[in-house]
Amino acid sequence: MRKWLIFFVISPVLLAAQSKRKQRLALEKEDAQLVANLQKHVQFLADDKLEGRRTGTKGEQLAMEYIISQYKQLGLLPAGANGYVQEFEINEGKQVAANSYLTVDGKQLVLNEDYIPLAFSKEGNIKGAPSMAMNESGMPWFKDLKDILEENKTNPHFDIEELIKKEAANAAAKKAIALFIYNSSGLVDNIQFNKNDKSASTAIPVVYFTKEGVKKYLHDHTASINIALQLGFVNNIRKAHNIIGFIDNKAANTVILGAHYDHLGFGEDKNALDTGHVIHNGADDNASGTAALMELARLLKIKSPSNNNYLIMHFSGEELGLFGSKYWLENPTAKVNANYMINMDMVGRYDTAKKLTIGGYGTSPVWSTVVPAVANDFMYKIDSAGSGPSDHASFYRKDIPVLFLFTGSHSDYHKATDDWDKINYKGQKDIVRLVYKTIELTDTKGKIAFTKTAEQQMGRSTRFTVSLGVIPDYGFSGTGMRIDGVSAGKLAEKKGLQAGDILLQLGEYKFVDVNSYMQSLSKFKKGDKTVLLFKRGNEEKQVEVEF
Repeated sequence: MRKWLIFFVISPVLLAAQSKRKQRLALEKEDAQLVANLQKHVQFLADDKLEGRRTGTKGEQLAMEYIISQYKQLGLLPAGANGYVQEFEINEGKQVAANSYLTVDGKQLVLNEDYIPLAFSKEGNIKGAPSMAMNESGMPWFKDLKDILEENKTNPHFDIEELIKKEAANAAAKKAIALFIYNSSGLVDNIQFNKNDKSASTAIPVVYFTKEGVKKYLHDHTASINIALQLGFVNNIRKAHNIIGFIDNKAANTVILGAHYDHLGFGEDKNALDTGHVIHNGADDNASGTAALMELARLLKIKSPSNNNYLIMHFSGEELGLFGSKYWLENPTAKVNANYMINMDMVGRYDTAKKLTIGGYGTSPVWSTVVPAVANDFMYKIDSAGSGPSDHASFYRKDIPVLFLFTGSHSDYHKATDDWDKINYKGQKDIVRLVYKTIELTDTKGKIAFTKTAEQQMGRSTRFTVSLGVIPDYGFSGTGMRIDGVSAGKLAEKKGLQAGDILLQLGEYKFVDVNSYMQSLSKFKKGDKTVLLFKRGNEEKQVEVEF
């Protein structure tokens, strides 16, 4: 009898222990599968055959096909404009054709360093042996802008481009075959290549010799020189692709989960941090986030908390300036009531010494209770800002709460050495679990509140000692620099600038795009006072600023 009593007492304990052991073994098996899947995805996406997944290339296409094949196997609902895909254009504007050249006495000049063809120039081939001091029929002409710039240095309405076009028309009428311009004065001329120029071309080719070009090739103005020019332009438009899937729980709100899958290709867009025409595989940036999102989608498809729907979004064009996420927000392929957005970008190098960064912490009061609960097994640090250099910033600027998972920069960032064998797959697995737990913990909270935070600035460089406190719109295809966001408390906000304003000129420096805006900023230092010219709608405005 006593033996039977002992059995009945011990049996539930043994059963409970066996149950826990089965659960632990099942979880270990699931985690092993998750790690294996993550490694498989990253290895494929970071393989040389994808050639770095540059936006709008064959490599991007191969990555897209792979991701879609995985989602078809899962049975994930397509939510793009065409199946899972949303196509959009990356318009790089007018560019000097690769076969263009300029030679002086047989020596080839360096484009943008020695000479700059103007974007409104006529295309064509010319040869001649002119003297800079003489304007002869049937020869190229030379024009020094020094006197004109001196005469107009106090004229606020002076337009250097219109002046050059008139000079070109006059030269063409007198049988000149090309116009070469230069500036021997110390005055700023604001002559630059405007990739967004859509004006009619001049009757003859027009080329600007830089000060460096004049110094090297035009030092004797009385001598005749042999000059040859071949000039052509191309309009470079790439087709990029977002990938969008959907888990429909028939809920009122939708959680958006995102990661960009593009990278640098061979470094053609000049955003690599190493040199040479080499493949940048981007295992951490951002095959890691892409793979994590794919596995998160798989887990949610198996079992998802039911009080939200889930929009799974893989963006292209992130490396060029958040093009894909911005495009989707302006052209949504699914009508959803967005609850919040979680972005994973570079989540493959978790290291307890560097810690996991969780951004967007301040974009909702909910995160202060959720994040500590789900991240208690991590060494982590928080960043309150909702903005920053990745796709969550696009959603934050639409007043959507965000979280941003990032395991930190490293010596392989934007280099050809960012390869699959350097990824911490177990750490990556834990981040997928963290995001899933975040979704679980917020499931019963309804639509969470949004809070504005201080803006981070993108495109800052150590060569700048001053800042306006604005975030550039890298996708703007007009002349000038359009503001995408304004940092709270910074100079631009204090002067009343706002998103959508187009900055045109800072002091005497005009800008046609983001790069020329950055170059203009580098001319100023703290304490300098100047005038900022900008356009709001159809009205040009100006405001005095002091850095």
